[in-house]
Amino acid sequence: MRRLLALFVSLSGLTLAQTVIPFWHTVDPPGQGVLESLVAEFNAKQKDYRVESRYVGDLREGGIKLLAALRAGGAPALYYAEVSFVSRGVKEGLALPLDAYLGNLPDDFYPNLLETSRYAGKTYALPVELHVPVLFYNADQFAARGIAVPKTWDEVAAAAQKLTTRAAKGYIVSSDIYSFNAVVMSRGGSLIGPDGKPNFTDPKVVASLQFLQNLVQKGWAQSRNIAEAQFAAADFVRTKAFMVVAPVTQWPILEARVPIPFKLGVAPMPRTSDGKVPLAGGTLMVLRGASEAQIRGAVAFWRFMMEPANIARYVQATYALPMRKAALPLLGAFYKADPRRQVAISQLEYAVRWISDPEATVWYDALEQSLEKALKGGMDAKAALEEAQKKALNIER
Repeated sequence: MRRLLALFVSLSGLTLAQTVIPFWHTVDPPGQGVLESLVAEFNAKQKDYRVESRYVGDLREGGIKLLAALRAGGAPALYYAEVSFVSRGVKEGLALPLDAYLGNLPDDFYPNLLETSRYAGKTYALPVELHVPVLFYNADQFAARGIAVPKTWDEVAAAAQKLTTRAAKGYIVSSDIYSFNAVVMSRGGSLIGPDGKPNFTDPKVVASLQFLQNLVQKGWAQSRNIAEAQFAAADFVRTKAFMVVAPVTQWPILEARVPIPFKLGVAPMPRTSDGKVPLAGGTLMVLRGASEAQIRGAVAFWRFMMEPANIARYVQATYALPMRKAALPLLGAFYKADPRRQVAISQLEYAVRWISDPEATVWYDALEQSLEKALKGGMDAKAALEEAQKKALNIER
């Protein structure tokens, strides 16, 4: 009896000593299953920390819930934040600096991937699932018309013209900020100027919108706003349109939901010689109020996720980028089974963080509203961007 009592007291002591780390995330399937499995495995393999994960909706829903929790005093210690939120988290004093906890990291991380979670020279988040956009296209229609896969935007326009019929458009133009920014960056432009302020009236930004507007006005492209994202996917799958730019992570989602009635083409993002490919995706942000033990536990969990085998599992589920070179040998069979899957990693050389302006999350709507006015309402592209610029600068003041 005494031994049983001693064992009970010992186990109770371990339980009391365990640091609980509330973790809110916004990861949908297929990544959700892998993430939650990794949480369970991390909790089982060690006794110092217990990560308690909770799904709080998509990125925008999660942000609203986080803001409410911060005001009410019920925020988690660890939050799955989109890359563009990192700088905002720093400015608002939400994100804790983590460099002091990151000693002895493996030297095979891709530097530009780690850079996505740094701001003003310090690390404020830990990247876990990063991705780039790709060009999805109907390979059957391209083959039937003898069209080469576009490598430039001029070639996209030429292909869209050839593909357009009375029943279908050659291309889908999305007026959400991510899609527009991907086009701008790939054409050598930037929505953010050297001074860190909105840069919507820059000639390259204006030219990017004019290019997209021209496709729509000539009848070669279908314009969809962010609320119509599901219709854009349906347009493509139902052969109502034959090209679209989207994150590579949409690929497994697309294939899991509906049978694709044609051979799916997947190609690198079209770009100019000075163009870049935007890196977006999820990071782990440790929030203010977290204890020293919770910070150490959050970093320990991230290190566990960054083990090569775990990176490989995440990549195979989501088609995201592998964070470390050590994961590549474990992905050999995955890439060999379908060489198209290498399209994301083939763009790493040109990949940089998509947005780092702390105010970006505030002026998203102003820019998207102006994009829709130009692409759906026919407003002059330059005037629409000037309107968005004025609104964004007023917000940033």
